[in-house]
Amino acid sequence: MAMAQVLETPTQVQIVRDQATGCCISGGGPAGAMLALLLARRGVRVSLLEMHHDFDREFRGDTVHPSTLEILDQLGLAERVHELCSNKISAPTLLTTRGPFTPFDFSRLKTKYRYILMVHQKDLLGLLTQEAKKYPGFQLLMGANVTDLIREDGVVRGLRYQANGGIHELRAVLTVGTDGRFSRVRHLAGIQPVGTSPPMDVLWFRLPHVPAEINVPGGAFGGFARGHILGGFDRKDYWQVAFVIAKGSYHSLRTEGIEGLRRRIVEIEPRLAKNVESLTDWHQVSLLSVESSRCRRWYEPGLLLIGDAAHAMSPVGGVGINYAVQDAVVAANALTKPLLDGQVPTDPLRTIQRKREWAIRIIQAFQTQIQKRVIATALRAQEQTALTIPWYIRAFTRIPLLRDIPPRMMALGVVRVRVEN
Repeated sequence: MAMAQVLETPTQVQIVRDQATGCCISGGGPAGAMLALLLARRGVRVSLLEMHHDFDREFRGDTVHPSTLEILDQLGLAERVHELCSNKISAPTLLTTRGPFTPFDFSRLKTKYRYILMVHQKDLLGLLTQEAKKYPGFQLLMGANVTDLIREDGVVRGLRYQANGGIHELRAVLTVGTDGRFSRVRHLAGIQPVGTSPPMDVLWFRLPHVPAEINVPGGAFGGFARGHILGGFDRKDYWQVAFVIAKGSYHSLRTEGIEGLRRRIVEIEPRLAKNVESLTDWHQVSLLSVESSRCRRWYEPGLLLIGDAAHAMSPVGGVGINYAVQDAVVAANALTKPLLDGQVPTDPLRTIQRKREWAIRIIQAFQTQIQKRVIATALRAQEQTALTIPWYIRAFTRIPLLRDIPPRMMALGVVRVRVEN
């Protein structure tokens, strides 16, 4: 653990000054945990701060795509991640007016891992941080709530955080915000994201397995009825279900009571009639307000934003975790030498944004088109009993030169990244 010095301010508020570190990372999600591990294994002194006291959150993104599996394989961790897997998905199927439709198929991709792993994010984060603890320069601070940035001569020199009832000051050569779409670090830095408002919100909940279970090829299902979209993943012990609704319609749905939600689920997928009987209270349902945004600039002197802090992703394709992990790899490759030298100029920070921003722009544009042309149309319809896929999308998936472009972007990213030794 870092040494600490207790200071007193003129107002008699004690501030504990932690031992300075090379890199201070705020946010213990996939981007923060991966960046911390990569830097620690290269000899950089790094402190990872997480505001919660554990990694256990309901209905976080749990999809580990081939791009992340390739990175974990480079670190010698792929086999251990597979031990955490609850399911593999290669080609999910949607129920439509013209029969089953498979929007993408990873089995044709040129990669060692031609599937998505369903892994509880808390388990993935636990694995990454446990691996990082093997290196003497790594420090994990749980329950650390960032309150302020330390600035000197226009440069961010670390941050202050609240933990164990006191205020701590942690100085660092570089501070990195990986604290998600509602980033506290980004807010304190005064960096404003430019966003769009996708035409949907998502309700997440669990449904138990029951006798005479629904048979779903590939471990995932999807369907549509009366302006709502339903999707689910088999987690072996239960179904993790997403119910997509029009943006802002949550409160009107709640006025119908939980029985209204059950009824709508069964309209889309009658085979879930027994499963939904377990849904008895709105406390079992989590609301995700969907956002998509991107910061014009991801950095300032002494500060970098990556992952959702720099670019909040729509849930379309489930790519958010994996693009954030790629951010972390590119950042670690660019920052290791400057951090070991004890000085990080703005040039490597600018380089990180330049290398990653165009890939983010492309995938967000792809997500936007899916939202506008498929999801928004489906949510506006009130009479159809199943989802209709536009003819041009069906045609696109049948042309060999084109059909693998979307799955490749989802599976491997716009461009592959590699961990540098």
